[in-house]
Amino acid sequence: MDNLLNEPGLQLTILFFFIPVFFALILILIKINSIISNVLRKKELKKIYEDLKNLQPGEVAALEKRKIELEFKLIGNELSLNNSVEDPRGLVDQTNEIHDIRFLQTKRKERKNIVIPNNEKKLILWFLGCGILWLIIGTTVGEYLGIKFVAPDADHVSWLSFVRLRPVHTNIVFWGWASVAMVGFSYYVIPRVGNTKIFSLKIAYTSLILMNSAVLLGSICLMVGINNSGGEYREYVWPVMLLFAIGIIISIYNHIQTISSRKTEEIYVSNWYIVSAMMFVVVILLVAYLPFWQDGLGETITQGYFMHQGVGMWFMFFNLGLMYFFLPQELNSPVYSYSLSILAFWTQILFYTLIGTHHFIFSAIPWWMQTIAIVASVGMIIPVAAGSINFMMTIRGSWHRLKLSYVLPFYVVSIIFYFTGSMQGTVEAFRVTNLVWHFTDFTVAHSHLTMYGIITFMLWSFTYTLVPRLTSHEPPSITVGLHFWFALIGLLVYIVSLMIGSTEKGILWMDKKPFLEGIILMMPYWLWRAIGGTMMWISHFIFAYNFYRMLKPKKEIKIPQSPAELLDIINIEKTTL
Repeated sequence: MDNLLNEPGLQLTILFFFIPVFFALILILIKINSIISNVLRKKELKKIYEDLKNLQPGEVAALEKRKIELEFKLIGNELSLNNSVEDPRGLVDQTNEIHDIRFLQTKRKERKNIVIPNNEKKLILWFLGCGILWLIIGTTVGEYLGIKFVAPDADHVSWLSFVRLRPVHTNIVFWGWASVAMVGFSYYVIPRVGNTKIFSLKIAYTSLILMNSAVLLGSICLMVGINNSGGEYREYVWPVMLLFAIGIIISIYNHIQTISSRKTEEIYVSNWYIVSAMMFVVVILLVAYLPFWQDGLGETITQGYFMHQGVGMWFMFFNLGLMYFFLPQELNSPVYSYSLSILAFWTQILFYTLIGTHHFIFSAIPWWMQTIAIVASVGMIIPVAAGSINFMMTIRGSWHRLKLSYVLPFYVVSIIFYFTGSMQGTVEAFRVTNLVWHFTDFTVAHSHLTMYGIITFMLWSFTYTLVPRLTSHEPPSITVGLHFWFALIGLLVYIVSLMIGSTEKGILWMDKKPFLEGIILMMPYWLWRAIGGTMMWISHFIFAYNFYRMLKPKKEIKIPQSPAELLDIINIEKTTL
């Protein structure tokens, strides 16, 4: 037993197991403290009610007088002729009391409720709830995979092996979390910009069921060893992805019918992006799963097309459309330039659809095809620059809100990652950088920089913008802050460690050092990867808690303090007698 406990793999597994347990204990203590506080506040409230029942007429009159004093409004010259400053009108109230935590910045909560049909609201929240559930499940699998990098002997169960769990993780966060959440947001955006209602709620729910069924069945198949034997991100067998494709197709029909019944004359740019992305993903799936070109180099070229179009023309395209709606809504200001958004739209379609083979530089794929992919990768500077400038200029004039808003930091970080991550993708496409980074963990770092730093941070932004407006309930500012910093710091630790280690490993391989030396070199970087991944994973539970609080707010026992509140209680007591 002692020898077993001395194994680093087991030690790390135990460590990472106790991290969530530690945070669970903290939450339990917070809950116990909240229960005790509520009991004490109930006792205090009960005593106040008893005291109010025994108030003498003169004391009630004093309360009414004080209420009138506190409701007094300045006309501008009350204190101009007085040498001594007094407060006969009740202008200063609670000057010595501070209710906020002194060392934390108070975030401003803006009550901006949006009225939409309840059945549409329920649909959107179901989509988001399912997406968040898949986020928790998918990243829990990813957390365990991170542990396996530093403790490869953590288990010897076939369905928990790395080769089975890795595609489970990637496909759940792709098709479960991001896709389901995006489609849910689209069912809010498309009717709003057309000033109309969703064409068919039945079709929308059918789409939700089909998409969730595809992810569930696909994950089970992968864990028992049934897979497509294809490339990255298309490990689900074709009947599973057919369910997903049907779900998207019927949503396209639903959206087009909704757009056709719009009350506005123009079709807003968000609808351009959203509907185009949904059309693209159906084409991408057809190309990836039809058997006509799945042999030899054709399969490799198809894999490059599928993998990159899935990211750029499905996730990125869709989220950019959502960003053009939600960012102006959060800021209550229009998009800086409609023309820039259209330029980004068409140039992304032109260049992004050509760059898939830059993942196979120096392969047997024709040299001219590799060169076209590199040139198109450089061309991606145009839509990325247009979009980034458009978003940043939309925020122009609102930067002062950054320290007072708990939502805006998510938008800003996602935009920064959109520019830096996309530019990094362009740099990675060059042959000279491929020599160093290809086949290393740099690609893993880049994929997390884009899919997590851009897509997931954008989806979090949209969630914190939309859900409080639908439910009229704000999440706790402190837990939103914890979510933001755990996710951001964890992501930076994750990607920076892998980028440094991968660069060193690539140089090592170019010096013709043994492969094993590269593995030994990466061990400390994989440990940092596990630490950063754990922070990201914890942030997802905090996000899920925030989502729950936006649906079910915490009931707080409010102690009456002002004369108006005390008099309200007295009046209620009188009416009930």
